[in-house]
Amino acid sequence: MLEQDIERIFFSAEEIDKRLEEMAGEINRDYAGKELMLISVLRGSFVFMADLTRKITLPCTVDFLAVSSYGKGTTSSGQVQITKDLSDDIEGKDILVVEDILDSGNTLSYLMKLLRARHPASIRLCTLLDKPERRVVPVEVDYVGFTIPDEFVVGYGLDYAEKYRNLPYIGILKPSVYQHA
Repeated sequence: MLEQDIERIFFSAEEIDKRLEEMAGEINRDYAGKELMLISVLRGSFVFMADLTRKITLPCTVDFLAVSSYGKGTTSSGQVQITKDLSDDIEGKDILVVEDILDSGNTLSYLMKLLRARHPASIRLCTLLDKPERRVVPVEVDYVGFTIPDEFVVGYGLDYAEKYRNLPYIGILKPSVYQHA
């Protein structure tokens, strides 16, 4: 049923899995000998973080942070709101922020500034998708799954109006689905 709204598949489940294996290898090398805390930016990154975490071989913990800047639209409003804060203190810890998509940079720039103020030992950013042509605010990214053009994508945790997160691949949503909403 959801598949009928997909214009085309951008990355298959197999392509995503292969790239996550590579990213986990980089993370394992970079954090060798350390304990890592992964912070998932909800809701979009929960699928990505779950799969990535299973591929990381280091001792690690997880926590969750929810922010909103999209509402039900297809572009960031620019207004960042924290809707769920972390459960654990991050002071002195090695932090990896795990995000689904880096778009305008507004949300992640704000979030990284907020988290740095909490004095972690280190903080890096990992994003499944990077959409550089939409960048308004510069954001330093340490791990990128895929760089994509300015297309509206869903699946593998990414949504439109809270739907399509459960697709096992990343696809381009047909404009007819969201242009009349």
